[in-house]
Amino acid sequence: MLKTIALVLVVGLAGAADTIPLPLELPKPKFTGTPKNIVSKRLEPARTGARPALQVPAGTTLLSRGAAVTASDMEPVVGELTYVTDGEKEADGGTFVELGPKPQWVQIDLGKPAAIAAIVAWHVHSEARVYRDVIVQIADDAEFKTNVRTLFNNDDDDSSKQGAGKDLEYVENNEGKLIDAKGAVARYVRLWSNGNTANDMNHYTEVEVFGTAK
Repeated sequence: MLKTIALVLVVGLAGAADTIPLPLELPKPKFTGTPKNIVSKRLEPARTGARPALQVPAGTTLLSRGAAVTASDMEPVVGELTYVTDGEKEADGGTFVELGPKPQWVQIDLGKPAAIAAIVAWHVHSEARVYRDVIVQIADDAEFKTNVRTLFNNDDDDSSKQGAGKDLEYVENNEGKLIDAKGAVARYVRLWSNGNTANDMNHYTEVEVFGTAK
């Protein structure tokens, strides 16, 4: 009996040592609470307190800093596509890129395949907004034809033509949207949106992809 207990303790300790909290640095919060003027039939419930840390494999690092970014609109209305992976996450006027109305996407090339532990996306978070049709996909090729997988999708009516999703809409804040990729292997990450509750435009302040290179 004692040997069995000791074995369970050793296995438990080994498992704990194999994971670490996601090494995520958050920008400063700009506002608190959920404004009453946001209309959404499927809004994520408000949470009390900080978001629990996601446990990821030991050795997980930020892979996307400075990575090449392309988009459905290669001539942004405001800002540069490089802003998406430049590390500037604060809610300041000069840190986001703005793409035109209707469904738009930005795409990150990690340079080579990686086991992706998590993806964190910040749209404009200087004020409370809900971005519509938020979809996060990964693939093996830049054209998104090979081994495409959808990790998050709150487009319930398929208005962005990527399939109907069941995830909830959410209010933007300094935490960004954290998506557990569960170690899925891919080289490319594509993020969709389709306007927001403030206007019809699409914005990205930063996207961070964490994992381990293959």
